[in-house]
Amino acid sequence: MAQKLRAIVVNFFTSDGKFSFIKVGTQLVVLCALVLGLVAFVGNNKTVTLNVDGKVSSVQTFGGTVEQVVKSANVELHPADRVSPALDAGVQNGSVINVNMAKAVKVSLDGAEKTVNTTAQDVAGLVTQLGVASSSELSVPKDAQLAVDGSFVAISTPKTVSIIADGMAKKTTTTAANVGEVLKDAGIRLAAADRTSQPAHAPVVSNMVIKVSRVTGKTTTVTEAVAFQTLTADSDTLPKGEEKVTQEGVPGETTLTYKLVLVDGREASRTLVSKTTTREPVTEKITVGTKEEPKPAPAAEADSGNTGAAAPAMMNPGMWDKIAQCESGGNWSINSGNGYYGGLQFDVQTWIGAGGGSYAPNASQATKAQQIDIANRIYAERGLQPWGCGWAASS
Repeated sequence: MAQKLRAIVVNFFTSDGKFSFIKVGTQLVVLCALVLGLVAFVGNNKTVTLNVDGKVSSVQTFGGTVEQVVKSANVELHPADRVSPALDAGVQNGSVINVNMAKAVKVSLDGAEKTVNTTAQDVAGLVTQLGVASSSELSVPKDAQLAVDGSFVAISTPKTVSIIADGMAKKTTTTAANVGEVLKDAGIRLAAADRTSQPAHAPVVSNMVIKVSRVTGKTTTVTEAVAFQTLTADSDTLPKGEEKVTQEGVPGETTLTYKLVLVDGREASRTLVSKTTTREPVTEKITVGTKEEPKPAPAAEADSGNTGAAAPAMMNPGMWDKIAQCESGGNWSINSGNGYYGGLQFDVQTWIGAGGGSYAPNASQATKAQQIDIANRIYAERGLQPWGCGWAASS
């Protein structure tokens, strides 16, 4: 091996076996050129770190400026892209070049869509650029990279809403996108019939009030009276104008079943489901007299003390017949000497005080119609209290 090395050196510095200065000089010139070229090569070749939207690579380059390095790495730049350092800045071995590509990102901010131009690398950078709260709800993670050819990000910012449900009201801060999600997050479950003041799909806005109304149903029954009919029949056996109840009327009864709709426990509507008659009404029958009473001779009326003044048509004759039956046995001209006169047993003071003197000195000398007229006057002022048999009116 040593002999081979010696032969190479001798050959490098000799010509035809003799030491040659010319050959030595020539070889030294060539050697220097090679050394200088190697030094220049080593000096111009640099290792640069290139970060394009978070994708980092190491680039070997002879470029002297940022623009030359980026182009040598086959990165196509657009006017809206952001490059740091500037494109005309020089680069050294170990330099770091950051390239943020321009992106058109479709953003839905609280339900309103718009396109945002950004050079942010990820969603977190986009949120910072938009200036929205960092606690906003995002449709994609914050560290998700934004694509140059377009990305979509839905952002829901925190909002204060009021919820009124089940007799309670509370405020909460939410990033939910719609009313349905707000109620779900609040742990409020809705039955199929329940109502909300805002639809479930309605977007949430700040200071929104959401009221939940609980809707329930039930049935109820109501008992109602059924009025009876009244039939009248003429009778020529009773004095004209006199009435006699021959069959008492009795109200009937019906049961109504309703379906109720309750909103928060209060009745909102009712629908009739069924109607059942549980007792039929009994018709009241009244006989009305048509028999004309004989007119007394004027002389006879004068002898009896009756003035002959005409009384108005009888009112409530049926009631007074019942009371007279109890008071006097139904004798309208009775005078038993006990100080009470007529069918309704008036004393003279009461009779005269109520205007009976226009008919007769006392009630026994007055006709039934005249006595009933005076009785109705007293009844209008004092009710049935003056008659001990007043209870008979409802018998």
